[in-house]
Amino acid sequence: MKALTSIEIPGVEKFYSGKVRDLYKVDDEHLLIVSTDRVSAFDHVFPNGIPGKGVILNRISNVWFKNIDFIKNHVVETDVRSFPKPFCDFPELLQDRSVLVHLTRRIDFECVARGYIIGSGWKDYQNTGSICGIRLPEGLKLADRLESPIFTPATKADSGHDENISIDHMIKDLGEDMAFQIKELTLKLYEFARNKMDPLGIILADTKFEFGIKNGEIILIDEALTPDSSRFWEKAAYSPGSSPVSYDKQFIRDYMDSTEWDKNSAAPPLPEEVIEKTLSKYREILERVESIGS
Repeated sequence: MKALTSIEIPGVEKFYSGKVRDLYKVDDEHLLIVSTDRVSAFDHVFPNGIPGKGVILNRISNVWFKNIDFIKNHVVETDVRSFPKPFCDFPELLQDRSVLVHLTRRIDFECVARGYIIGSGWKDYQNTGSICGIRLPEGLKLADRLESPIFTPATKADSGHDENISIDHMIKDLGEDMAFQIKELTLKLYEFARNKMDPLGIILADTKFEFGIKNGEIILIDEALTPDSSRFWEKAAYSPGSSPVSYDKQFIRDYMDSTEWDKNSAAPPLPEEVIEKTLSKYREILERVESIGS
């Protein structure tokens, strides 16, 4: 199977193209989001994709959207046959990798919940003893569990690097009420998903969400709890002090860290064995997540 890294719908102009997803404007109130097989890491898109990755991401998100009942989300329809024309005419292209959603006013922050110390949080902790201005105990090891999950927002960059920020930055932009409401929602979503994954032998180390405003209400948008936006660790193999066995994009990050790529120049192609291993990991977490909704 060939990776679908570029999607063109005949007769329809693309509204926006992100690192992984393409957006099409359906009407004044709706968008169609299509998950491609593109792969990004360190804020760069690789020239080759992972076959079927977009389908996996879309299916995982849809499970969570169906199961999370304490906040509204943007999903209107997931079945291509019920999409408006002309989108319903392309089931072979769009089925399982697209979703019809409400158009919202996007809140331009990455809303991250961390229950463990890893990734950019670990680097910040090593340099400052803090993450996003939150002081942490001394002596923590890589992948240690935090006493309580923390909210660590980041700027949302369409290109270039996202930047970890303090909640004070959000308050200046959004106001105190909205910033703290988003913080509470992010942590509640994380705890909900962590409790769902734990009996399945998976640790949800961290995850990021995006929110939008519709009719004055904060709703969940974009993707939810996918291996692109979360770190899923094998509970049985978890051991603080080393990078855990994971079912997410960390496998690609770890591989790229072992190469000479400087993370500033254009990303090199991923080797076939890395593509196959990543796909295997994504399929594994899909199987586990779909058991939640069964």
